[in-house]
Amino acid sequence: MSEYVIITDNTVDMPLSWFKEHQVDYLCLSCNMDGEIYDKEHVIEDKEFYRRMRAGSMPTTSQVNPTAAEEIFESVVKEGKDVLYLAFSSGLSGTYNSCRVAAEELRESYPDRKIEVIDTLAASMGEGLLVWYAAKMKAEGRSMEEVTQWVKENILHTCHVFTVDDLNHLYRGGRVSKATAVLGTLANIKPMLHVDNEGKLIPVGKVRGRKKSLATLVSMMEERIGNYRGKNEIVLISHGDCEEDAAYVAKLVEEKFGITNVMMNPIGATIGAHAGPGTVALFFLGEYR
Repeated sequence: MSEYVIITDNTVDMPLSWFKEHQVDYLCLSCNMDGEIYDKEHVIEDKEFYRRMRAGSMPTTSQVNPTAAEEIFESVVKEGKDVLYLAFSSGLSGTYNSCRVAAEELRESYPDRKIEVIDTLAASMGEGLLVWYAAKMKAEGRSMEEVTQWVKENILHTCHVFTVDDLNHLYRGGRVSKATAVLGTLANIKPMLHVDNEGKLIPVGKVRGRKKSLATLVSMMEERIGNYRGKNEIVLISHGDCEEDAAYVAKLVEEKFGITNVMMNPIGATIGAHAGPGTVALFFLGEYR
């Protein structure tokens, strides 16, 4: 069995310590905030990022380009190893296509190496959930082909449900209309969203009040989990600098499903630039998205 390396993106919103522990590498979608570029070498602290967003900063993000992808892929294949790359949703970024182009170029130079590029149609710790299972399977000795097959079979079973505290960030990203954002904020309306089968963010409902929106995340999980109840080895929760709210959702998940293995982590700058402070997202395996 050939050696292989799992690579993903910083959009998985996993702790940096997790990457090191599990020997997973990542490409970085950069973030421009107040004229400063943040990337893999120049990282902004989560607390500072959200403080500046709350103060009015409006960050923008950039996809990975083919040259950057080719560099990191080549660093692996030139050592005689194969690449399994799990990409940020093509429904939200051009990064997957950049990496597909990079892989095609490298296959000509390294015909004996395998470079598998998978569009996860996932974001934040939804993408991270697929990477978590892939890394676990690799550690158990599974081949790249076995892990690839499992990931492809479970992409549309990777459920993302989330809510945001401030609709204006979604308006700025073109997700809701200005009228909806203004009226929703005034009426304390909290939208419920998910990532659909095309990897796009889709509003699926709205509730009144923050606590109700957090509880609704768990109700949405109950609707979707089906025969995957008992099969989730871990549940992931990402948040936009609102750890207490994420912990409240984790408590509800434990009470409802008996799942105690929950990883919580702040949403990084790339996803946070669009979701904003106060976002809470819940990720798990279920029958449908």
